[in-house]
Amino acid sequence: MHRTLSLALAATAVVATAVAVTAIPEESVAAMPDTVRWGPCSEKKAASPAASPRLECSTLKVPLDYGNPDGREIEIAISRLASREPSKRRGVLLTNPGGPGISGLGYPAVLAASGLPQKVLDSYDVIGFDPRGTGRSTPVTCDLTPAQRNRGNLPPYAHTAADVARAAGNARTIARQCAASKTGSMLPHTTTANTARDMDRIREALGEPKLSYLGGSYGSYLGAVYTTLFPGRSDRIVLDSNLGPGGYDVTAMRSLARGMEDRFPDFAAFAAARPEYGLGTTPEQVTAKFFELAKRLEGKPVRGIDGTLFRGITFDRLYSDASMPVLAEMWQALDKDRPLPPDTPPSMDNMENFMAARFYVICGDSRWPGTVREYQRDVAADRLRYPMLGGSAASIGPCAFWPDERVEPPVRIGDRGPSNVLMVQNERDPGTPLAGAQKLRQTFGKRATLVTADQGGHGVYPFGPNTCANDAVTAFLTTGHRPSQDLACAAEPSK
Repeated sequence: MHRTLSLALAATAVVATAVAVTAIPEESVAAMPDTVRWGPCSEKKAASPAASPRLECSTLKVPLDYGNPDGREIEIAISRLASREPSKRRGVLLTNPGGPGISGLGYPAVLAASGLPQKVLDSYDVIGFDPRGTGRSTPVTCDLTPAQRNRGNLPPYAHTAADVARAAGNARTIARQCAASKTGSMLPHTTTANTARDMDRIREALGEPKLSYLGGSYGSYLGAVYTTLFPGRSDRIVLDSNLGPGGYDVTAMRSLARGMEDRFPDFAAFAAARPEYGLGTTPEQVTAKFFELAKRLEGKPVRGIDGTLFRGITFDRLYSDASMPVLAEMWQALDKDRPLPPDTPPSMDNMENFMAARFYVICGDSRWPGTVREYQRDVAADRLRYPMLGGSAASIGPCAFWPDERVEPPVRIGDRGPSNVLMVQNERDPGTPLAGAQKLRQTFGKRATLVTADQGGHGVYPFGPNTCANDAVTAFLTTGHRPSQDLACAAEPSK
């Protein structure tokens, strides 16, 4: 999970007030027979079928445009890890690993292999899917060139207003390519709201009156939108590593810089405690080494890594404690001009669809500032406030030049609906900082309870080691019991 989630933001040089949505009326739907025809997952259908031979796959047709339900259809690829205990099965648990743009077809098997408790696997058929535009579902493209892919999802670190203006050219080009591509007609309809409607079509096809859900990172926003559009069809909703109530908007993009500053002290302490890396013997020295390396690499790249890529890979590796040794090794190699660790930088050869689908969703979900001057102003502020990543995260991207056509306004998350949302969040999360989760919690009001874990990294359940937080999620999914109030889980010693 950590790897796929982090790729959403930082694989290389990465990574208005909402008005009420016009929701499709929620109808009363009784349980229907399962109409999905399941079959084996071939290599063409699931990214990691070998992870579990029990994983089954199928496809479902849904409207491209829910405003014209009898019009063109697209395919959604779905998967199932069925419960082996029919007497304990209580329904389906739909899952999403984040993104947007990341395949979720193999995710049920990933969860099972990563420690999803047996009682959860017994309680549900765990369902995965590739969201519209992504992977084995009807995919979108922006015809990104290898150079554009390797540039990543975040613009070069901007030290000046002129740097922002230079980045605007690449951003405008990509926006035009997306709109002019063979899948440009899908642009207005590849949104989180429509993915949520696809989720309800999956529920209906599976013959289920309600849907339980486990989603992380961007998947937290997808789950929040689903339970806003379909509150009566939402069963137990778990949102992990939470975006704010605006989803993946310009605020969320800028917050990556705050997330890096929240998380970096964990790495500084790790490296300082291990003098063999030669990065400093105090956290302050390790922090100084970061800025020294970034400046040096901006002047003269080493082994293909420049300053922006160095910042992006560092951010990426902060997603998991397990990545800290390889991050320290990368710093050491760059400092001494030695061979880099394997998969540094990560290959972007097969990332065209991921990057394109991500642009389609984040640019289509909300309106972004449309002038270079606004980004110049934001960069000037964030570069001072969050100097590690602020010059990239606040700078200009394709969303600034996205076509104006919007089928509907953003979904407004609110406090109307059943009290059936459990949010879980690491305190020092680089990709979805705690501040965003707290805003979403406030927006949900009585609908949600928030469990925070005193640990770093991106992704809590079931990947993190904090048993207090993990047990709270397991109890909710299997019994429906949530903590009576927001819960702060203390740090636990590493095993």
